[in-house]
Amino acid sequence: MQYDPIKRSLGKVFNSTPFLRKLFYFLLDLLLLRSWHVRKDLRAWAKSKSGRGKVRILDAGSGFGQYTWFMSKLKLKSDILAVDVKEEQIADCNSFFRVAGKQDVLFEKADLTSFIRKDSFDLILSVDVMEHIAEDEKVFANFHESLSEGGLLIISTPSDQGGSDVHDHGEGESFIDEHVRDGYNINDIREKLRKAGFSRTEVRFTYGKSGQTGWRLSMKYPILMLNKSKLFFIILPFYYLVTFPFVLIFNCIDLHSRHKSGTGLLVKAWAKT
Repeated sequence: MQYDPIKRSLGKVFNSTPFLRKLFYFLLDLLLLRSWHVRKDLRAWAKSKSGRGKVRILDAGSGFGQYTWFMSKLKLKSDILAVDVKEEQIADCNSFFRVAGKQDVLFEKADLTSFIRKDSFDLILSVDVMEHIAEDEKVFANFHESLSEGGLLIISTPSDQGGSDVHDHGEGESFIDEHVRDGYNINDIREKLRKAGFSRTEVRFTYGKSGQTGWRLSMKYPILMLNKSKLFFIILPFYYLVTFPFVLIFNCIDLHSRHKSGTGLLVKAWAKT
């Protein structure tokens, strides 16, 4: 399944002006359930840091800059470093954030398997990244080294409960073919983080039954259509006009529910406490 080219095509359309870029971020935050979960935990963390001086944040695998943008708007004094392996996205994000007046945000090209800034960050955020990296234990160790004492790592990643509908498209074929693993087992990722030096972890399932339904409506079916023909870009607004209210309901239910299983994981790990 060609998922990355579709993302790039959408990015080119919405990145043409600062207004469309902000609209793109807004729509991603509404449609992507993982963003609902991540933003909930980011708000809670920011509240705990309110009035404690400047905080240092790393967006590890920043992509289009969606989460960097959200964190830059939190009611905190912060310095944010966002890194990604894709040079064109780094240049694009630096340009947009300068135009937007975000002087305390910097994007740099970096490979997370070798990136270490010892004791430099109070928060590291990594969304939809670890499932793409084979040398994940090395990255976890680098994260631990880069966090200051008591620093927090937040990871959003697929679980091993069928994340990305990996078995729905024939043997050996995944809906999102850029992943190097189907997803993480809760005990497996906890153990890898413990080996990396993290003193405490909390892991919860996301994308329960309601979330999976919302994801199919908001992401899977539109991507499948766009893979068939780019002409579906024309009908996409009408498709979302019908499905969008249902997506919001499903996302809200998932956010406020405790799941015994799910196709996503939200992981929090604390360093040196």
